[in-house]
Amino acid sequence: MNEVSTDIKCLAFYLPQFHPIPENDEWWGKGFTEWTNVGKAKPLFKGHQQPVVPADLGYYDLRIPEVREAQAKMAREYGVHGFIYYHYWFGNGRQLLQRPLTEVIESKKPDFPFCVCWANESWSGIWHGSPDKVLIKQEYPEGDIQQHFDYLIKLFEDPRYIRVNDCPLFIIYDGVGLPDPKAYLTSLRNEALKRGLKGLYIVASNINPDGWDSIATGFDGRISFAYNKVKYDLIRKERKRLFYKVLRTMSSSLFGKQYQKVVRIDQREIVDRILFENNKGTVFPMVLPNWDNTPRSGKNGVVITNTTPELFRLQLLKAIDFLKEKQSSEQFLVIKSWNEWAEGNYVEPDAVNGYAYLNVIKDCLGAIK
Repeated sequence: MNEVSTDIKCLAFYLPQFHPIPENDEWWGKGFTEWTNVGKAKPLFKGHQQPVVPADLGYYDLRIPEVREAQAKMAREYGVHGFIYYHYWFGNGRQLLQRPLTEVIESKKPDFPFCVCWANESWSGIWHGSPDKVLIKQEYPEGDIQQHFDYLIKLFEDPRYIRVNDCPLFIIYDGVGLPDPKAYLTSLRNEALKRGLKGLYIVASNINPDGWDSIATGFDGRISFAYNKVKYDLIRKERKRLFYKVLRTMSSSLFGKQYQKVVRIDQREIVDRILFENNKGTVFPMVLPNWDNTPRSGKNGVVITNTTPELFRLQLLKAIDFLKEKQSSEQFLVIKSWNEWAEGNYVEPDAVNGYAYLNVIKDCLGAIK
């Protein structure tokens, strides 16, 4: 096992979509949760492993406290320092899927560090192949920051909440999409001061490209785009190849050739090409163990093939080396994700790999005793 700095803290994105809500009942049918798409998935090409099946935790319901306790216990034992809960606030006081985290706050259990990533984007019908169908729009109305903080302050004041220099760590999914981002972040920080906090440590998520200057925009740091940079480049090339394949298929349809739209790219090539780079401000590396969003998107999905625990290990070691070389008050290593099952993007145990991905985290970072 490689020796690593005990200052490195592994944070994992956490999806709260595993309980029914009235909105999903209306849009997708009574009782819809993330498991609905996971359970009905089918293999779309030779060797395609679908459906994926959860192991020890089963098809859990996040309304059950024992499930949340079991997840935190598992994460702690295998070296994950804390969860990054996706937080859905759409403006005008409307939010969705807040129940699990609200109950974590109210019950004070589990005793496990956490922060939030504000997933500030509109919801579409992309999970069911209808990306142009807007279900709920992300808005930024006048006075919304104050109303948003009425909820956030309960999280930020919790002793389990992750802080940097005594300021709550607040991740924003779409930094570019904010209205006048720099002014908006200044207003957020001013509101934090009014509420008695020492400030906010605001980090942009992993979706913003390298050319975007997060510091000039007002962020304190960013989650690295390195994995996505390679991933998106390979997806573009594969879609271009498939486009020309369509043309060939159309011209030779009499020969019975068929066109498969699922985009497949190779994890081996991604991991080989990943290069974590320092941009302006603090950069936190992000690693991604696996990806297959065909349970949501069907033949319009993207599958990263040849994902293995060993390739995950190589990513982690690259991220650790990057963190060792940089000077920062905090050294966060971000995993996407803990439990995004319908994207085939998780480290929780499944029926095929068991605890293999968690064991890699434990080997590389050391379990928190």
